[in-house]
Amino acid sequence: MANAISGFSKLSKLDKIDWLINTYFTDKDSAKTLITQYWNSNEKLQKLHDEFIENTITNYYLPLGVAPNFLINDTLYTIPMAIEESSVIAAASKAAKFWFDRGGFKTTVISTEKIGQVHFTYNGDFKTLESFFEKTKPLLISSTSDITKNMVRRGGGILDIELRDKTKELSNYYQLHATFETLDAMGANFINSCLEQFAQTFKNEAETGLKGDLDIVMSILSNYVPNCLVRAEVSCNIEDLKSKDIPNPELFVQKFKQAINIAEIEPFRAVTHNKGIMNGIDAVVLATGNDFRAVEAGVHAYASRQEKYSSLTHCSINNGVFKFWIEIPLALGTVGGLTNLHPLVKFSLELLEKPSARDLMQIVAVAGLAQNFAAVKSLTTTGIQEGHMKMHLMNILNQFEATAEEKTNIIEHFKTNVVTHSAVVEAIEKLRN
Repeated sequence: MANAISGFSKLSKLDKIDWLINTYFTDKDSAKTLITQYWNSNEKLQKLHDEFIENTITNYYLPLGVAPNFLINDTLYTIPMAIEESSVIAAASKAAKFWFDRGGFKTTVISTEKIGQVHFTYNGDFKTLESFFEKTKPLLISSTSDITKNMVRRGGGILDIELRDKTKELSNYYQLHATFETLDAMGANFINSCLEQFAQTFKNEAETGLKGDLDIVMSILSNYVPNCLVRAEVSCNIEDLKSKDIPNPELFVQKFKQAINIAEIEPFRAVTHNKGIMNGIDAVVLATGNDFRAVEAGVHAYASRQEKYSSLTHCSINNGVFKFWIEIPLALGTVGGLTNLHPLVKFSLELLEKPSARDLMQIVAVAGLAQNFAAVKSLTTTGIQEGHMKMHLMNILNQFEATAEEKTNIIEHFKTNVVTHSAVVEAIEKLRN
């Protein structure tokens, strides 16, 4: 077992690497070669990457791909997606082309409100606290004027602050629940700065103007944004769904809707169903330099808002029309953070024609809806494994270090055969023997 190390963060990059290799690796030369071969040859670019996080030793690459033919509100997009999972981009692209021929995707931003909270305890009378808050609220807002002036100038800022009594859930616990409009910024730093100023002002005023002990616990934004919502949908006449993959549209829509209904009421299915949606969403969120962990947390909380985890997508069949839609909370930014620093994030945003945050919300929601349509379509027709395993074939071949000639032969073989891991291994062994 390795011994603890003091002052690791103060070591140079090369010294950090040497310590790691000497402490944990048997084949030291191979480990060092692996680390250094992923460095960027452009020293300036590598230094930029080194400074994104702490204790950097190398770069961890994900493929950046694109999914073309997304028609969204009559504008055509090619969507960048950073992801390692086979078949995600292929499925999104296939869904995009399918709906391109049927009018494309329609989207609406429902609201863009974001939330932050000052959590505090108070052991006095609630009515006294309530009266104190109403008197202090204008001062809380004015105390942040230096922080908010630029955001206000652009049309954003603090929307409201509420006092919330949470003492039924936790003794003496209250919140200052604040709402914000942050425009094209995701807004985490802005919101947290405002909240910390609220807390300081509130505490200072309470020391002389409030009976009882008030103690600030913490001040932090929430990644649950149920009022930062976007809707994306597709619809067409049922007969217009007819295609090579859908020879019987009436049967298809009934089975498709049944699959969505199952995901709406069965959490075990809903988790996998929504994971497929997030395949599309996370890939675009990551490619555009946004925080996919925050998005994931907020989305899954939203899926549980009615006290049971449920599907994020819904389906209807009325008067011969098939409709499929998603409403999803997305707090995204197109300025600040990595959007101004990472060259491939800049590339991705330019590829999307430099969208506003509202535009990006709509694009990301569409990516999730397209991914889900492709998955449910496969599940209710051919089955999910046929397409997925054919895309996974190359990963298996690379795992066995297949040559270019071997890849050509085996790919041709599996055009007419079912792809499984064991079948691929058997084909490789047969070819090599």
